[in-house]
Amino acid sequence: MANRGYDVVVDVDAEGDLGHTDLQEDLEFHSSNFEDPQNRNKIQPDTASSFLNNGSSTRGHTSTKRLLWTIQFYAQFFDVDTAEVVKRCWAALYPRANFLDVLEGNPDLYGPFWIATTVVFILFMTGTISWKLASSGVEHYSYDFSLLSGAAGLIYGYTLIIPILLWATLKWFGSESANLLECWALYGYANLIWIPVALISWSPISILNYIFVGIGFGVSALFLFRNLYPVLSATDVRTSKILLIVVVALHAALAIAIKFLFFS
Repeated sequence: MANRGYDVVVDVDAEGDLGHTDLQEDLEFHSSNFEDPQNRNKIQPDTASSFLNNGSSTRGHTSTKRLLWTIQFYAQFFDVDTAEVVKRCWAALYPRANFLDVLEGNPDLYGPFWIATTVVFILFMTGTISWKLASSGVEHYSYDFSLLSGAAGLIYGYTLIIPILLWATLKWFGSESANLLECWALYGYANLIWIPVALISWSPISILNYIFVGIGFGVSALFLFRNLYPVLSATDVRTSKILLIVVVALHAALAIAIKFLFFS
């Protein structure tokens, strides 16, 4: 080859290697230690199941308690859109299938909360109108805001406490189908009928108010009976009958309280 001005220097050792290529003397292998304290602070995927469900948690008890203080834990109970809430409201007023099937394993607290809140304010508004008509001869009518606190205590208390008692009773008798979140959703959407009932029950004609409240009780009690019967049937026959009677009696007490507290 002709010399083109390049100087090529090749270092060949005595064994004929092009430089040092023996990697065994340069590489060192160490056993991995995944218990390294530096790895303990890394964020692990959140796979803990809700304490409201029947599934077992895949993480420790300490981790679950820590989740209860995060917004993300409660956000999952409001993970529904407007179309889904409207669909569930329609299914509560015109039930064609079991409401627990309509929930499709994703019960929410968004609909129950706003339904209960709407019922509270409408009861206060129409109850005030009813009392105003009853005291038409009074020159100066003063608003009774105890109606508002009474409506809030009645509706929120009933919707919150009764499902907890029902769920605890079912768990006591060994029912595996008991789910607190579904009980809350069921009672929350059952309150929907009280919105139109409260809007038309301010009439000064007492018999009409009895009829309207009676219709509201019948529709909502039938809704609860139809959807709770399969769940309560998981217990023995005698217990399921007693629980159904208690559920209907407590709902009747709610209807009576609404009638006499706001539309008497």
